Amino acid sequence: MIATLSGLLQHKDPTSVILDVQGVGYEVLLSSRTYDKLPPTGEKAFLHIHTNVREDAITLYGFTDMEQKKLFLLLNGVSGVGPKLALSILSGIDPAELCTAVNLKDLSRLTSLSGVGKKTAQRLCMELADKVGELALEQSQAMSSKGSAATIPPRSEGFAMQDAVSALVNLGYPQETAWQALRSVQQADPEGTAEMKVDELIRNALRSLA
Repeated sequence: MIATLSGLLQHKDPTSVILDVQGVGYEVLLSSRTYDKLPPTGEKAFLHIHTNVREDAITLYGFTDMEQKKLFLLLNGVSGVGPKLALSILSGIDPAELCTAVNLKDLSRLTSLSGVGKKTAQRLCMELADKVGELALEQSQAMSSKGSAATIPPRSEGFAMQDAVSALVNLGYPQETAWQALRSVQQADPEGTAEMKVDELIRNALRSLA
């Protein structure tokens, strides 16, 4: 099973690339957002790969970071969402906005994405609500383990609040905005906020940001 590829970009367009790995050209499908992060043709590129094996084909899907790959796999696991639609969704919305739309059950935003109808949007909300929060927390923990000072707020705020801010930052929100959202949650229910777990804090903060 191919998990990563590193080689020279022979060809690229918004839907696919050909990566030359020691003389072998691999065609890799990707989202337009992944395409935007690629270097120019002829330069070296690295991609995280998901290998999809069927009876009639082996298809490679590429991502510039592991978080995008994990989000793709979450989308691909939703009933009625295959790899093609998962890539289309990732092309049409950034991760932070997707997580917000799923958590808030924003069907109008989800159905604005190419290929996503009302039933598919409902399934996304139902099946991914908890998982996108877990992904955000996982990203924050990974960043913290690298010692990223930019995403670690003062320890006096409590570990749950710290982790929630880090998760929101890793979803693409500025740190100041993340703190303002959590302050709003805290002011609305000081006692309840103190008892909230990280995923609950993230959900409530995302609602205040909508």
